[in-house]
Amino acid sequence: MRDVIECEYTVQGDGPPLFLIHGIGAARNTWAKALPVLTPHFTVITYDLRGHGASPMPRGEFGLDEMVNDLERVREQTGFESAHFAGHSLGGMIGPAYALKYPERVKSLGLLSTAAFRTEDDSAKVWGVVRAMEEKGIPQVLSTLTDRWFTDGFIVAHGDVVERRLKQVVDTDPDVFLNVFRIYAGTEMAPWLHEVTAPSLVLTGENDGGCNPRLNRQIDAALPNSELMILPDLKHSLLLEAGDQVAAHLVRFINALP
Repeated sequence: MRDVIECEYTVQGDGPPLFLIHGIGAARNTWAKALPVLTPHFTVITYDLRGHGASPMPRGEFGLDEMVNDLERVREQTGFESAHFAGHSLGGMIGPAYALKYPERVKSLGLLSTAAFRTEDDSAKVWGVVRAMEEKGIPQVLSTLTDRWFTDGFIVAHGDVVERRLKQVVDTDPDVFLNVFRIYAGTEMAPWLHEVTAPSLVLTGENDGGCNPRLNRQIDAALPNSELMILPDLKHSLLLEAGDQVAAHLVRFINALP
């Protein structure tokens, strides 16, 4: 029996189905800025990852395979035979892993602010954040991530959004948060990414430290059928800063497919 959790989800909009997969310590609401652009074109399904938002807590440790199983369960429940999929950060790993397992279900992929082809130094940095959180506590390390996630101008102009994002992380169960962070740190898509044949939009922020253009150029090169888009100035939390821009690129990319 596969380990599956019945995740909470929302369906809105009209058109071909598009599943959106959020990242670490977030929830469905991370897509709020993107939804007004997407829903006129797509039936958008957003869901909370296991242990996040309103979804049930997992039983013990879990890995990427279980998160793929959860996504397939959401798809089963919505009744869509195939769809477009887009994920941010860890969600940008869940989407391709899902496409590898269920290629017939996937019409296209959006890999947003994600990572592959990490060097030893890249891996050491991300694992360093994990270890620091394990040793010092998540709230104690979280403040150091603010500058990595948001541009300086956004922090000044939208401090309330930044604070809500940090509170969302702190309110996430620490075991779940560290579990998904370890999945994000330990997943390396390089060995199998070339097997993902779905048309793919690879998109990241110009100044995203952990999911930078260097890694995303390699992701784009490895995928058989992809387009690369680098958004100027943005860092990792591009959905909160520029979700409408990201959504516009998704609309353009999907609508141009044959």
